Amino acid sequence: MDQDPFTFRVIDLKQYVYCPRILYYQTVLPDVRPITYKMEAGIQSHIQAEEREKRRQLRTYGLASGERSFNVPLLSADLKLSGVLDMLIETEAERIPVDYKDSKKVGAHFKMQVLAYGRLLQTLHPDKPVQRGFLYLIPNREAVPVPFTAHLQRQLDKALTQMAAIAQAQQLPAPPDTPARCVDCEFHRFCNDVL
Repeated sequence: MDQDPFTFRVIDLKQYVYCPRILYYQTVLPDVRPITYKMEAGIQSHIQAEEREKRRQLRTYGLASGERSFNVPLLSADLKLSGVLDMLIETEAERIPVDYKDSKKVGAHFKMQVLAYGRLLQTLHPDKPVQRGFLYLIPNREAVPVPFTAHLQRQLDKALTQMAAIAQAQQLPAPPDTPARCVDCEFHRFCNDVL
């Protein structure tokens, strides 16, 4: 029987950019991840944001018109990537991925995540361009544009290559350069060489 090809989830990419060790733990030790209060609160925030979004106009995104779809499943065997996009806006001219974040600021890992959704959309639907996305910051009620620059595209390619290497070698990567990220990490107890 043929096995489905191994794919990373877009959320794995986000976690990798934040801290490569999270990807390692989720790939090599997939059954040990604890669910934290922060995770559960984030899920509830997403649900509430989606309900508000259905009543909102597209002015928030600088658009006069477009069609919205929610919780859009995306999978590409070629990219070895899958995920569920929070919202897709489709206009006559373009497709725009939108990812909700229970955060007051935009991090590099969030930008990479929305770009990955954009790459999936472009691969699966090449008939319309996907040149930008939005991160909707729930606490601020603000849509932050993320242009899909060539530099960001190269960073995505590099991250996906490095992720594949971690999964294949099953070797623990170095901790993040910013130890403050470790304080609230659900895998903190596994990393005896930080803090």
